[in-house]
Amino acid sequence: MLTVVTWKWEKPGYRSKFTAQHVNTSCSMVDRHYPDPHRVICITDDPRGIDSSIETFPIGDVYADLKNPTWPAVGPNCFRRLQMFAPEFEKIAGPRFVSIDLDVVITGDLRPLWNRPEDFVIYATNSSNYHYNGSMLMMTAGCRPQVWTDFDPQTSPRLANAAGNFGSDQGWIQYKLGKNEAKWTIKDGVFSYRRDCLGRNRGRLPKGARMVVFHGKPDPWDRLARKTSPWIDTFYR
Repeated sequence: MLTVVTWKWEKPGYRSKFTAQHVNTSCSMVDRHYPDPHRVICITDDPRGIDSSIETFPIGDVYADLKNPTWPAVGPNCFRRLQMFAPEFEKIAGPRFVSIDLDVVITGDLRPLWNRPEDFVIYATNSSNYHYNGSMLMMTAGCRPQVWTDFDPQTSPRLANAAGNFGSDQGWIQYKLGKNEAKWTIKDGVFSYRRDCLGRNRGRLPKGARMVVFHGKPDPWDRLARKTSPWIDTFYR
């Protein structure tokens, strides 16, 4: 059985606020678009309001205060998610799991994405060097332990950023694993809202989309995004 892992924690002053309803909506989208056996869990600092069908586990305070070296003033700190690379995370998520952000919109059948055989797959934005994006990754528990065991909070974020691996957890993942891991890209129907839907596409949903990733702003629940892209209301529920 595949475990779908979501994450929710409070970060005062951050550009987006994530709530229990966002967790519940994510679960609803997964249930509609992934008919194979699965469970949804949430790693969180506040389980209140999360639907009882979703198992919750405490996130703890590991790396809670680290700064994102790429955007230290306003950037997200997702280093807390690195704990999923610890071999003992299997006790929580089971032998096979996929981690997704709460601000993705699922628009099509997920089986071609999540029934892949590789032991590790990660989303990569449609850029010249295919930088990894932590909005979605899938792995066999414990398959890349070095991402967790080799992380030094004093030096690792700076090393990754200096080498051109941007972001928090995703920068370290790329720094540690290199750029040749299995990926989801637009060829698989995974699109970036900012890169692939706005601009020339005028907010339209790309043909063949299975998932749209809202990394950065806007969020799919923002009023302007929903006005620009009415398809959001069709799928984000």
